[in-house]
Amino acid sequence: MPRARGDIARRVAGSAAVGCALAGAVAVTLAVVAGPGSGLTGYVSEAGIADTGHAATYRLGVLALAGALLLIGAALPPGVWAAPGLLAAGAVCTAVSGVVTCSDGCPLPPFERTTAADLVHGGASIVATAAVVFAMITLAVSGPAGPTVRRLAGVAAALTLPLCVTVGLAMLVIGRGPVVGVLERLILALTVLWGVTTATALALCKGPHADGSFR
Repeated sequence: MPRARGDIARRVAGSAAVGCALAGAVAVTLAVVAGPGSGLTGYVSEAGIADTGHAATYRLGVLALAGALLLIGAALPPGVWAAPGLLAAGAVCTAVSGVVTCSDGCPLPPFERTTAADLVHGGASIVATAAVVFAMITLAVSGPAGPTVRRLAGVAAALTLPLCVTVGLAMLVIGRGPVVGVLERLILALTVLWGVTTATALALCKGPHADGSFR
């Protein structure tokens, strides 16, 4: 009976994660499209700059995405190591990046002058992305997660990790521009897609099989 209740609780958490991820993605997308950002040459975070018309929508969307990460971690089956902690860390840093807004243009070093808030926001965003990518890698090799979750994590990590490395190099070498803007949006889209599909798989999971894994 306790195991059955645990399975139900994890499926509920998975379902809630799907809703949070979709709601957060829609809110952030609306804020970015309708906000004052500079198109593909700017950062997504520019939609959350204080005193802009869609800042509140952006922040709520980011907080919903943070909630989705926490819920995915809670929905993972017993025996999965490291990934829940990484997702929790990613959720906290995502929330920080939403609450601590950057200044106009979201400047980042080494090519732009930054404020303390810019550094906190940018650092939190980078750590959040890194934590989620490492969670994907961990899940890809975690037997108790089950084949579906492992497969989704492996594909997402294989696609996202090279993009993250490319963005890091591009920011250091060329700074702000369409290359960084497009790659940042691709990374965020892939991360949200991974979150939605993984949460859906966890919500549909009916418990452990004979080998102890979840499907």
